[in-house]
Amino acid sequence: MTIIGPSGCGKTTILKMVNGLVVPTRGEVFVNGESTKLTDIIALRRDTDYVIQGNILFPHMTVEKNIAYVPTLLNGKDKNKTDAAVSKWMKIVKLDETLRSRYPDQLSGGQQQRVGIARALAASPNILLMDEPFSAVDEITRGGLQDEICHIHKETGITILFVTHDINEALKLGTKVLVMNGGEIRRYASPEKLGMSCVAETLGV
Repeated sequence: MTIIGPSGCGKTTILKMVNGLVVPTRGEVFVNGESTKLTDIIALRRDTDYVIQGNILFPHMTVEKNIAYVPTLLNGKDKNKTDAAVSKWMKIVKLDETLRSRYPDQLSGGQQQRVGIARALAASPNILLMDEPFSAVDEITRGGLQDEICHIHKETGITILFVTHDINEALKLGTKVLVMNGGEIRRYASPEKLGMSCVAETLGV
């Protein structure tokens, strides 16, 4: 699901409510059929992962160690299993194996973003929250990253909530699109039912 709307309309707040970083003042948020007010928040956060704009990588760790961070915690001393997980996700996000030993400052913006996505997916979350993750990269790189997200969604079936300011991006990536304005949901439908003109009109652009 892509979420689109002007700055300050509540897009990021929705993501934060999903994993319990923000508690709603009214109403309830349900994840997997259970209200977050009744959910073990630690367990909920372990089941979700976050990718943000200019994704923050551990600067003192190589690409391999960044991606392996959570698998290492999960797999303990089973280095072969962790190594297989790193290779798997590097392949899925189209990162060349030769980048394993590089540090974040030795990567392009697009490569850093791919590492961030691989690191999030390596934690095996059921829900991936993405807050304008591609807004800091150039258009060509952005198009490639969008294609990868579509591919990952198709391959894994993972639930993705993707915040964006870009109408084209929202319509390209979303199986459903949530249009917000003034802190309210104005439209919610498939990209085919909404279309560019409908979203633009709802947003007043």
